[in-house]
Amino acid sequence: MREALEGSLAIARAVSMAKPDVVAAYPITPQTHIVENISKLVAEGDLHTEFVSVESEFSAASVVLGAAAAGARAYTASASQGILLMSEVMFNISGLRVPLVMTIANRAVGGPLNIWNDQSDTMAVRDAGWIQLHCISNQEAVDTTLQAFRIAQETDLPVAVNMDGFVLTHTMEVIDMPTQAEVDAFLPPFEFAGQLDPANPRSMGTLVDPNFFPEVRHSHHAAMGKALAKIEEIDAAFAKVFGRESGGLLTVEGDKKARVGILAMGSVVGTMLAGYEDFKDEVGPARIIKLRSFRPFPAKALRKAVKGLDKLVVIDRAISPGMGGVLGTEVSAVLSTMDKAPKVYNYALGLGGRDIPENMYRDLLKLVEDKKAPRFAVLDADLEKLAPEDR
Repeated sequence: MREALEGSLAIARAVSMAKPDVVAAYPITPQTHIVENISKLVAEGDLHTEFVSVESEFSAASVVLGAAAAGARAYTASASQGILLMSEVMFNISGLRVPLVMTIANRAVGGPLNIWNDQSDTMAVRDAGWIQLHCISNQEAVDTTLQAFRIAQETDLPVAVNMDGFVLTHTMEVIDMPTQAEVDAFLPPFEFAGQLDPANPRSMGTLVDPNFFPEVRHSHHAAMGKALAKIEEIDAAFAKVFGRESGGLLTVEGDKKARVGILAMGSVVGTMLAGYEDFKDEVGPARIIKLRSFRPFPAKALRKAVKGLDKLVVIDRAISPGMGGVLGTEVSAVLSTMDKAPKVYNYALGLGGRDIPENMYRDLLKLVEDKKAPRFAVLDADLEKLAPEDR
């Protein structure tokens, strides 16, 4: 059924239809509306789950870790500093191979304090061992949330569904919400082979010494690699039930024969697609690559997607100070093994929620025509606002 819904409410409904046994959360902007709406569904009797109001994000992550380890379908959500506070537990969840789902309402990490959107929170935990999927719209966030519960269950890995804070969480969008019957047909009851059982006592998370720890890490890395196929497989299975896909690992849109490409994650992909329609006749077409799976990183699929490109612009919504763009650095590393790799231009845009207009598509294509175009820049920074020594 198509409805005009705020993104956060749509996610709350999607989570409800997945029938989680335990939800634990602590409010933090811009994630708060999601768990507020879930708690309302519980209070009104529309969702039968154990809703645990905790004292911090660290506690929220700890509760869902314990719940999932005991065999419960579990869910949480957070953003920004909340992600940093639960980061210790995030490493434990993934390292113990506990399947659960979290929504990250992407928001800048301070200081200075900033409550608006970029992707520095999810980039800060990129090595925590979670599957990370990025969504360009609220429709995609709803669909990916439902897929995430199945991906987690079939890979024994936790899944973080990333949606841009405010840009998606607080905006209205016409969304095709699934029926409960459709979700039940797609999402099987929760099972976790490694769950703790008092009838068959065993330990989880005990000390692992150097004789075994490298094997543990290799096993985790191998599982992430195998998850690439699962993400595509489950997206295809979703399409059979609901009639639409979310893009698997990545998708190529725009002009697939263009010699210049733009790669990005999240809602900015939609902005670039709108810019493509508005400005392609003025500055030419581009190949728009939507990267959906950041972890595991789809290296093989990306190399295929950029074949024939002369130039590739990678948009970053976070930077690693002293190095440059996080996504751009990884893309450059992946493409370095190609015989004819495109020249990579990496630009950070929209940090801390600065608006990215549609005409940025035009500006990017014009910029990379210049032989002196920088390979990395915080492109929309107004350097005149800075003291000379900080430029």
